[in-house]
Amino acid sequence: MNLEGTLLLIIAALPFVGALLPGLMIRAGRNVCAISTAVPTVAALTLLIVLAPGVLQGEIVQAELEWLPQLGLSASFFLDGLGLLFAGMILGVGSLIILYARFYLSGEDPMGQFYTYLLLFQGAMLGIVLSDNILLLLIFWELTSLSSFLLIGYWKHLPEGRQGARMALAVTGAGGLALIGGMLILGNIVGSYNLTDILQAGDQIRASDWYLPALILILLGAFTKSAQFPFHFWLPHAMAAPTPVSAYLHSATMVKAGVFLLARMWPALAGTEAWFYIVATIGLITMVLGALIALFKDDLKALLAFSTVSHLGLLTMLLGFGTTAAAVAAVFHIINHLTFKAALFMTAGIVDHETHTRDIKRLGGLRHLMPVTFVIGTVAALSMAGIPLFNGFISKEMMLEEASHTDWLNSAYAVPVLATLGALLSVAYSLRFIFHVFMGPERDDYPQKPHDPPFGMWASPALLATLVVIIGVAPFLAEGIVTAAVNAVTGADLHPRLYIWHGITPALFMSIIAVAGGAVLLLMHRPLNAAWIAAPRPEAKAIFDRLVSAIVALCRWITEFSHNGAISRYLAIFTVTSIALGWFAYSSSGLSAPTREMLPIAPVIAVGWVMLIVATVSVVTMHHHRFRALILIGIIGLSISAGFAYLSAPDLALTQISVETVTIMLLLLALHFMPKTTPKESPLGLRLRDSVIALGAGGGVAALAYAFLMRDIDTISEYHIANSYEGGGGTNVVNVILVDFRGYDTFGEIIVLGIAGLLIYAMMHALLDGPAGRRLRNTDYSQDRSRDRHPMMMVVVTRVLMPIAVVVGLYIFLRGHNEPGGGFVAGLVIAIALLMQYMASGFAWTQQRKKIEYHTMIGLGVVIAGLTGVGAWVAGAPFLTSSYTYVHLPPIEEFELATAMLFDLGVFLTVLGAVMLMLYSLSRIARYAGETVNIEPMDYDPSDQTPDDAQPEGGR
Repeated sequence: MNLEGTLLLIIAALPFVGALLPGLMIRAGRNVCAISTAVPTVAALTLLIVLAPGVLQGEIVQAELEWLPQLGLSASFFLDGLGLLFAGMILGVGSLIILYARFYLSGEDPMGQFYTYLLLFQGAMLGIVLSDNILLLLIFWELTSLSSFLLIGYWKHLPEGRQGARMALAVTGAGGLALIGGMLILGNIVGSYNLTDILQAGDQIRASDWYLPALILILLGAFTKSAQFPFHFWLPHAMAAPTPVSAYLHSATMVKAGVFLLARMWPALAGTEAWFYIVATIGLITMVLGALIALFKDDLKALLAFSTVSHLGLLTMLLGFGTTAAAVAAVFHIINHLTFKAALFMTAGIVDHETHTRDIKRLGGLRHLMPVTFVIGTVAALSMAGIPLFNGFISKEMMLEEASHTDWLNSAYAVPVLATLGALLSVAYSLRFIFHVFMGPERDDYPQKPHDPPFGMWASPALLATLVVIIGVAPFLAEGIVTAAVNAVTGADLHPRLYIWHGITPALFMSIIAVAGGAVLLLMHRPLNAAWIAAPRPEAKAIFDRLVSAIVALCRWITEFSHNGAISRYLAIFTVTSIALGWFAYSSSGLSAPTREMLPIAPVIAVGWVMLIVATVSVVTMHHHRFRALILIGIIGLSISAGFAYLSAPDLALTQISVETVTIMLLLLALHFMPKTTPKESPLGLRLRDSVIALGAGGGVAALAYAFLMRDIDTISEYHIANSYEGGGGTNVVNVILVDFRGYDTFGEIIVLGIAGLLIYAMMHALLDGPAGRRLRNTDYSQDRSRDRHPMMMVVVTRVLMPIAVVVGLYIFLRGHNEPGGGFVAGLVIAIALLMQYMASGFAWTQQRKKIEYHTMIGLGVVIAGLTGVGAWVAGAPFLTSSYTYVHLPPIEEFELATAMLFDLGVFLTVLGAVMLMLYSLSRIARYAGETVNIEPMDYDPSDQTPDDAQPEGGR
């Protein structure tokens, strides 16, 4: 990777690394916290500026870190003109917001938390605009939804803040799910998940039958994120967030993510009627509707929020036109909207901060009391209105020019008229922002006497307002970045020129109508506002709330119907679904004819099979008697072990026997605390239902096994057999598969086993400290206890067997790589020996002689297994690749040493620790239930004897 690629990776990583700082640096003070937040942002911006000259000349900077290239998963980034534009906006405005927030947030606000959320969001947005892998882009896309949820709901004490955060997450999260589907379809069409490959396959994508589904799903993701109709309602409710959040998310970043996606996917998706009619129409509707609602909002931030919706609609409409000139206008307006809208949001925050109100009806006359704020707000609002000599005027003229010659359903007037109406309304609400907030006489009823804020608060919006003027009078200064971004969007080699004066064109007359009409609307605002309030109209939020309530009610009904606490219902649903899926697969697969003949069945095998069926049926018919059912289950398990041995699978037979023995012993111990019989049987109807389901599932599995056994199929086992010795250094193919070929699976399984043991311990701890523990302590088990709970014969036998079992376990462990055995079976064998000690000599007596904590044993096993895999990494091999050699130590014959033994040791320790921790959990129940503590291994409770034969406590 070259230097430029390395710098690009650093830019993408800096915000996430920097997010670790604010929470720590807040302890050193608010200034230090703000500086520590600004450092990674400014550093990333500086590196971006270093890369900018090459990108502006048409170069593309790329960087890639492979993860799973076989699946198309890699951390791939690229920086072109469009990425440069958006990354510069994200980092540039981010720096200004950090400064602004330092003075805006009060001393009671947790500033460290705020800056942490801000940097996480900043990193997610950078990831979106720099990603070259659509799967990576999707991850960052969802991360923006999550981090914006935290920012919008930052003031957790405000109900409207919590509701706005939930609404934003629900809408954008749902759109994100649609986007995932659309992007995966694109990847499938092109055969690559690299964005650069997809953008070059536009003709292939548009010719595909899957183009329209992919387009609709991707547009759903873009429209929800950029608050396009009918999803426009969430953005104004996000205004409950602190103003720095509003200024950042809703001018330069989050809501622009949808617009960025439309621009980024323009080469692949644009150029069709579907693109034009969906994207341009939705954008035009959003532009007009957002502007209309903004005009009648009395809350400053609500007015700006709906104006943002309107301008996002304008951008969407321009990209929907599908022409290069419209793309130029869209890119230029992205820059202009950033400058004036961020300045306006910060101005609204200043007004709110100083006057303690955002209600326009309680404001007015602030131009003399807040002159600096007045100048900044007026400049930004005039740009938003599209007044000459401000940058918004130029891009508005370019938009009207494109709209003036755009036909919609053979109508030459629909788009121009509606675009002019949108511009007219934009002038009206912009002038209202100026005149109703700053003009007019001073009032004597402000909630707080207003004055200009300190420099730190107005410096950021002042800089943005300065850019508004500079670009407005010298637009050629922006031609470089606009050219680079437009060429990245269109894939063409354009050299657009930006002018203040476009000549006498239809757009000029449309602009004059917009300015004059906006002034008239401002003069008529009072009667129009009364008519607006009186007019019946649908409320998007109310519709959303009703929809959410209906979905919640439906989900609650489904949950209560399907999750009633009966495991039989859960199993029935799961099994029926599995049967249905299996039947669908069978009926649609076109199963080939059998290629094998039935083998003769030996009489012994037939008898064993019949006995197995009898035992299985007996479990079903006698399940209500728990001890009897447990014995039958043990018989079934041992019968299956014999079947494994007969079918030349000794490893499976050993494992089955060991697992069966441990399971039966643990269940026997657990049965001591359960009723002997099932207290309540299911109704006859449910039993019949379960019988039908069970027979269907069993028949399906039998049919599947029969289908496989009767046909010649190719399996991966041939590869394992051929490479077991040469690749893994072992002749026991099963063990080599477990510790080498499929070592990662085994590593995950022992982690799950260890977690299961820890969870059983934790749940037992919580159980015994609650009402269940009190019930156990109040239960009298004295009548159920044997008078000789620890027989001498059992104690002697288990003592003799203990060292033998350890030696056998060690032998099985050491031979496992070349003969049947291994760490899993060895752990179970030694666990059985320890279980017998607990059963023979009592829980307390055995527990006192335990030399190592079972929790430690589980953790040690997982760590050893993990370090073995890491060792393979260090050696330059894939995770858990075995290495082996042969050693000759006279007079010992040559023997093998393999790293698989270390991995097997981890498996052994984890299995043994998990089983013993489960046993220890059962022993705690025994102690809570009043089990006496044994002083010696053959002690019995003197209270169980009659007075004539009673012995002293502790006697033998």
